Amino acid sequence: MMVSLWYPAKDAGQASVIAPQMAPLAAADWDRHSGPPMGIPKGAVDWAATRTHARVGAPVDPRAGKLPVVLFGSGDGGPRSLGTALVEDLAARGYLVVTVDFTYEADQVEFPGGRVVRALPLPDKLTPQVIAKLLARHSRARLADMRYVLDRIAELGRGRDLGEDAGRLPAGLRGAPDLTRVGALGQSLGGSVAAQLAHDDPRVDAGVNLDGSYTGPVAKTGVAKPLMQVAAQAHTRANEPTWKSFWDASTGWKRELRFAGAAHGSFTDLQAMLPQIATKLPKVPVADFVGTIDPARSVSAQRAYIAAFFDLHLNDKPTRLFDAPDPRHPDVSLIP
Repeated sequence: MMVSLWYPAKDAGQASVIAPQMAPLAAADWDRHSGPPMGIPKGAVDWAATRTHARVGAPVDPRAGKLPVVLFGSGDGGPRSLGTALVEDLAARGYLVVTVDFTYEADQVEFPGGRVVRALPLPDKLTPQVIAKLLARHSRARLADMRYVLDRIAELGRGRDLGEDAGRLPAGLRGAPDLTRVGALGQSLGGSVAAQLAHDDPRVDAGVNLDGSYTGPVAKTGVAKPLMQVAAQAHTRANEPTWKSFWDASTGWKRELRFAGAAHGSFTDLQAMLPQIATKLPKVPVADFVGTIDPARSVSAQRAYIAAFFDLHLNDKPTRLFDAPDPRHPDVSLIP
């Protein structure tokens, strides 16, 4: 498995390089296989060129103290890199965010040494029944992977070695995770798994589902822990049976937000990237993937509400953001 750890870092100056959004070979594979279905011809975009606001291997900022942990999972088939705009913001606010690639399901995963593993081929006929079975299988595999990752982060929190890679851990990371404060965050299938993880694992205190239908038992059991579900414009409890059953069964703190003009892909990095790409490639069907919502407002609102949710439930930091509509985020409505 490949994971990335995002955290508040001490200024490393020029001692480390700026982290790319996508690793180079993964970006090349995305260019060949994942970009064309979005209407982006092979070679038209340098997917490896996008940089983050992080530096590879930077030391942990000791002023941050013990770090609450958030596990992040992308949508089905999506790489962990598609959540960068959200997770690096959480990290800057004092969280250790762990992003996970699900090997053989993600479109492509690049491993150290230059090995790229592509997703297993999908069945020839993707009927609704076949898709449901695939999602159920992927959900079970992801749940096991996430719990394993959390086990390893717990070892890190106890200050223990992580085996042969321990010598390459950034300074200050060993002992930094606080496993008394754990959240789960995901988009699409990742959001469903976040809810299932909150239900199944007593270490997980709260979860956020970004526009994902619920797959598996949690769709009917709901959760007794804090859960926020965030919807694109067309996604409602009225037209999504699993959202209604989950909502009705959930007994913990819960909120539902709707983003006017947003589409399913608005809750990924495509929200920021596709509108910029379309200025050079105007035939890219941007609205099909990220809707018509203003990209900057969309990303800003997602960051604000996700941070407020985890600050409230992991850090006991009060907020009024969930009490009423906020004029700073005019596209967001609170659904009773």
